[in-house]
Amino acid sequence: MKKDFLCLTDWSLEDLEKLFALAADLKAKRKRGEEHHLLKGKTLGMLFEKSSTRTRVSFEVGMYQLGGHALFLSSGTTQMGRGEPIKDTGRVMSRYVDGIMIRTFSQEGVEELAKWSDIPIINGLTDMYHPCQVMADLLTVIEHKKNYRDLTYCWIGDGNNMANSWINAAAIFGFELRIATPEGYEPHPQVVARARKLGARVTYVNDPMEAARGADVLNTDVWASMGQEEEQAKRTAAFAGFQINADIIAAADPACILMHCLPAHRGEEITDEAIESSHSVVFDEAENRLHIQKAIMATLMT
Repeated sequence: MKKDFLCLTDWSLEDLEKLFALAADLKAKRKRGEEHHLLKGKTLGMLFEKSSTRTRVSFEVGMYQLGGHALFLSSGTTQMGRGEPIKDTGRVMSRYVDGIMIRTFSQEGVEELAKWSDIPIINGLTDMYHPCQVMADLLTVIEHKKNYRDLTYCWIGDGNNMANSWINAAAIFGFELRIATPEGYEPHPQVVARARKLGARVTYVNDPMEAARGADVLNTDVWASMGQEEEQAKRTAAFAGFQINADIIAAADPACILMHCLPAHRGEEITDEAIESSHSVVFDEAENRLHIQKAIMATLMT
């Protein structure tokens, strides 16, 4: 029976930890120059309705390093962009490729694609979730803090797909998470309700300094995600005071690490000084998209 990677809560703690272990092993092999062609002869179809830098490059390079091949398919150059039903696209592509990564707007669309496909579907990002990114983030935490447990995580900014994904992660992995957003920009209520049902240790506040106090991991994202550009001025006003800067870092644990999924709008949600500080691990985090996604693809497509 095929398995998909659509949302963290679809996976067990044990299976997610196996992904961390495999990612670390593949990363070590890559550093040593050892061949690891686990997907030799396999092909990944990459469907993009949202633009990307890290997602496209990391998946395409990852498939190459695994011995396979990746196809970049923009919605504007496929029949999906001209109204072909997702269920038709899924059934046709299932006969051509061995897996699909999709980066799009609707989580429902990704789930429908998975329903009608006979091959594994990987969520490369939706407006609701970004599971590959939060797994890369946690792999980075493991590298810098030796494990992800017994740490306090802090999310400052928009209650967006990354905030939702961090809440899911807290529910599964059991760590403490503090979410600080302006009023009216809280995470999705469905995600919050599910996390509470699962007993997640998540605190929701509107004061970023309160959330940051003593935190081991600081995290943020842009204030206006793709598709929200027309809200930029409104959001800039609403998020005043929710910037990660020297004061926020000083409130956190002295050995805290700072993450941002990138691209960063320096001077808005994070200062240039913060992202270039000794606390910042944002480029290790970006690299780890490659390694965790290789582990996900290898697990799903072999």
